[in-house]
Amino acid sequence: MSQRDYYEILGVTRNASEPDIKKAFRRLAMKYHPDRNPNDPDALTHFKEAKEAHDVLTDPRKRSAYDQFGHAGVNQGGFAGGQGDFGAGSFSDIFGEVFGDIFGAGVRSGGGRRAQRGSDLRYDLSLTLEEAVAGKEVKIRIPTLVECHHCGGSGAKPGTQPKTCPTCQGSGQVRMQQGFFSIQQTCPTCRGTGRIIEDACGHCRGSGRLQEEKTLSVKVPAGVDTGDRIRLAAEGEVGAQGGPPGDLYVQIQVQEHPIFTREDNNLFCEVPISFITAALGGEFQVPTLDGKVMLRVPDGTQTGRMFRMRGKGVKPVRGGPVGDLICRVLVETPVNLTDRQKELLHELEASFVAGGDKHSPNSSSWLDRAKNFFEKMGF
Repeated sequence: MSQRDYYEILGVTRNASEPDIKKAFRRLAMKYHPDRNPNDPDALTHFKEAKEAHDVLTDPRKRSAYDQFGHAGVNQGGFAGGQGDFGAGSFSDIFGEVFGDIFGAGVRSGGGRRAQRGSDLRYDLSLTLEEAVAGKEVKIRIPTLVECHHCGGSGAKPGTQPKTCPTCQGSGQVRMQQGFFSIQQTCPTCRGTGRIIEDACGHCRGSGRLQEEKTLSVKVPAGVDTGDRIRLAAEGEVGAQGGPPGDLYVQIQVQEHPIFTREDNNLFCEVPISFITAALGGEFQVPTLDGKVMLRVPDGTQTGRMFRMRGKGVKPVRGGPVGDLICRVLVETPVNLTDRQKELLHELEASFVAGGDKHSPNSSSWLDRAKNFFEKMGF
């Protein structure tokens, strides 16, 4: 198995769609296939790497495991073997395999016809921070294509049956010879279905599918965050011509919180305190997702100081230690002072001046550095 990054091998981004991945592989297959590079030993290596990356990234289950755990996810999970699993085959075989979706793709069902896999669906689920941290079960309602109840998905009028296509004899494919290539493409008569519907179902108009809404229950695990997604297998659109259904991907979006922000498994919050509390120290309540806790602030606390409350953050969705809650103190300057309050502050300031540098060591040190800078620059 190649240890290079699969996305790097194909030259695509990590959020590339399946068609983009297939397109990138087609380009590399044409460039590096050994039949086209018989005297280049590196070509086979490049081709096998591209084939391996394509096979993993076009399989939703393998791609999810690779995105989460890298090569260990697809190797240990039994998804992929060594290089020997990715034989080159003849160029004409690869041509038919790689370019098959240009002329019509799908999976073969009974009678040799091609049955299209249903489309995957995406549902954006918005959660509060509390819901995302604790986990919950939610009901969602989605519009989707389901099998027509009237014709059983055949597309033919009830009481009738589709007939075998006379052009392709039910295979859905016809073969064309172009030079030394023998190309198999979608049958133009039945468009790859292998069947002809002479009397279409009046409810689905021959498609075999109907648009409906369905309600699903989604179990959201504790600790999910924005960008995580939950895959519900076979809950996407039903496939055409009896093909298998696609999957439903529930995309998580966590709402902004009025108090906390989240970074990985830690929570952060800003706590304003009065300059009296900052100077003298004190103890007061701060909120956590589990309830209230007491925060003790020592005397002489400066604005921006961090206080860590261990185990008050988020439990990772994939296991591990619980994160922390980190409180950042902001010393608040009083406003809307009365004349008497201003007078008292002036008296307090005078007492600080009389005490020398011991009350404001940072300010005094900064003034000394500024004075030396001015002298050095000749200001």
